[in-house]
Amino acid sequence: MTPKKPLVLLASAGGWHLPQTAQAFSARDALAGLWVSDKNKTGVRGSQFRRCWPFHLAMKPFYHGAPQIWTEKSFYAFFPLWKAWFLAQPWPECNIVQSIVGYATEPFDRAERTGALMVVDCPNSHPTTYYGFWQRECDLWCPGEKVPIPQWMFARMNRELERADLIIVQSNFCKDSMIWNGIPPEKVMVNPMGVDTSIFKPREQVSTKPRFISVGTVCLRKGNQYLFRAFELVKKQLPGAELICVGGVKTDFRKEWPRWQGTFTHIPHLPHAELAKLLQTCTAFVFPSQEEGIARAQIEALAASLPVIGTHEGGATTLVQDGVEGFIVRGRDPQHIAEAMLRVARDPELCRRMGQAAHQKGAIKNTWQNYGDRLLAEYEKRLNRRNLK
Repeated sequence: MTPKKPLVLLASAGGWHLPQTAQAFSARDALAGLWVSDKNKTGVRGSQFRRCWPFHLAMKPFYHGAPQIWTEKSFYAFFPLWKAWFLAQPWPECNIVQSIVGYATEPFDRAERTGALMVVDCPNSHPTTYYGFWQRECDLWCPGEKVPIPQWMFARMNRELERADLIIVQSNFCKDSMIWNGIPPEKVMVNPMGVDTSIFKPREQVSTKPRFISVGTVCLRKGNQYLFRAFELVKKQLPGAELICVGGVKTDFRKEWPRWQGTFTHIPHLPHAELAKLLQTCTAFVFPSQEEGIARAQIEALAASLPVIGTHEGGATTLVQDGVEGFIVRGRDPQHIAEAMLRVARDPELCRRMGQAAHQKGAIKNTWQNYGDRLLAEYEKRLNRRNLK
């Protein structure tokens, strides 16, 4: 029996990391199509690319200058535009359909009629864990604030995970969350995101100034309320230390923001090339997230030879061994986070050694092509297993 080769349709509103995935699949002649609302940034052939213009044009005013919460809510409000557009598209030849969780229902409906393998790409933990951990932080630090993702979307996510033949997650924590919520372990594949090693290169030397960096939206889910308290403790012992946070500020952080504004360097946005240069100047990447898939910036920091101080819930345990590529910390414990920051700042040799190990883990055999190849190997295995039944 001739082995089946994967031919994958990638479809979702937005773009997420699907363009990089599509580029990797295309290089192996395994891409049936990339259907998203973002523009074609990665050179996928025009015949394989379809853009959901109705959704993009509706969202465009919100992408440029609207408050972050309006943009997020609009993304869900305009969902029917994406759904209608998707259903109107001619179906391509494919044997695998892969969609971001929440956007897989319509692709799965069509995949079931053709017998295609149904894959959910899940950038976060199981929706029950995702919602619960985030809402807990809102209840503690911004009483009355609600997770902005609507309940109907969480319901879709739950149903899609049950229907899927395979669930892709980014971290060990996310796989744990699937199992906690009754998903069979054999349905879940852990595949951390790749990195562009042409941009994110290893630093040449350890910074002489203690300079910590965190990249991602400043918000309660990502644990900034604990990071800022930890850095306050660090400053008492290392007055010259600096904390840089790259990313916008989420609405749920509005009660915490006045207290911490001015105590750290805030950069709302940086292009990847500039971020790569900034990482070169830093001591360590600190990311005490309370819930995460695995932030792309974490892997980029590893590739740049930065030790990572992170949490299991933030995905760090997938690539970081405690004491080797960085430190695993209790994310809701500022004292524990501060101790790790002080250790790596006070010991340049430890910082250098951890940085070298971090680069090996984050960059070596972890390009976006490597990421895509790992998926294709799993797809081929599952297609052929199905073929033998």
